[in-house]
Amino acid sequence: MDYTIVVALEMVRAVAWLVLLASGLAIIFGMMRIINFAHGEFLMLGGYTVVISTGHGVNEWIAMLVLAPIVVGIFGVLVERLVIQRLYGRILDSLLATWGLSMLMIGGVTMIFGNSVTGVATPLGGMSIGAYQVPRYNFVLIFAAIALLLAIWAVLKFTKAGLIARATMQNPDMSEALGIPTRWVYMATFGIGSAITGFAGALLAPLTGVVPTMGVNFIAQSFITVITGGASVITGTLSAATLLGSISQGMTFLTGPVYGDAALLLAALVLLRLLPQGITGRIFKKSL
Repeated sequence: MDYTIVVALEMVRAVAWLVLLASGLAIIFGMMRIINFAHGEFLMLGGYTVVISTGHGVNEWIAMLVLAPIVVGIFGVLVERLVIQRLYGRILDSLLATWGLSMLMIGGVTMIFGNSVTGVATPLGGMSIGAYQVPRYNFVLIFAAIALLLAIWAVLKFTKAGLIARATMQNPDMSEALGIPTRWVYMATFGIGSAITGFAGALLAPLTGVVPTMGVNFIAQSFITVITGGASVITGTLSAATLLGSISQGMTFLTGPVYGDAALLLAALVLLRLLPQGITGRIFKKSL
């Protein structure tokens, strides 16, 4: 029974992990159709924000929950103004430009901090479930993923800003004709997606450590989750993360982490073969 509880908790944690990894990318790609190939480096920047700020005496929770989203969000706004705003409607060009940005970020951070792994201690310690020990921090990740999805849903569904954002992404020409400053909407949307990515990178830093190349380990999972989920930001991310996270973690417990990652990729390939437009393109149409 104890082992079953641990396995179930780890599966939920794996789902929360994918939700955190993919939510910022889902906003940028799902709403703006911009392929941000530097998504992993935005995660890395959130992690380094935590490492640097805690090294200067800032409380770890303030660094993770406040500073990292602000720093990466501001950086995202600068990237959108300087690079991305010239590439709307040019998916291949945006991919190449953000790939170049990712290389630049990796090289720059490596020059400053070196290529060694740094990090912060995992807070809260562990707890016992029978004969097994699990980190209490897993519950932080699960709660953060739930809170993040609820916050995105509430903003998009019930606020004027969310309505303007959805209208701009669906029909920018009509929105512009109605007096909506679409260029500012694009900037804000990219900045918010970047802030969410920084938030995720900060939360993952205590578990993974921080190194300039850490984004390479996460970008594939992020893109697989977003593309498998389809166009809907919330429903797509949640459904894909639940399915892929459960399959991957279940296979990890049965055979090991290598086969778990392979199972995630195989499940995504099968789903995309059956549902080329993603889960929400076929099953949960017109959902947020």
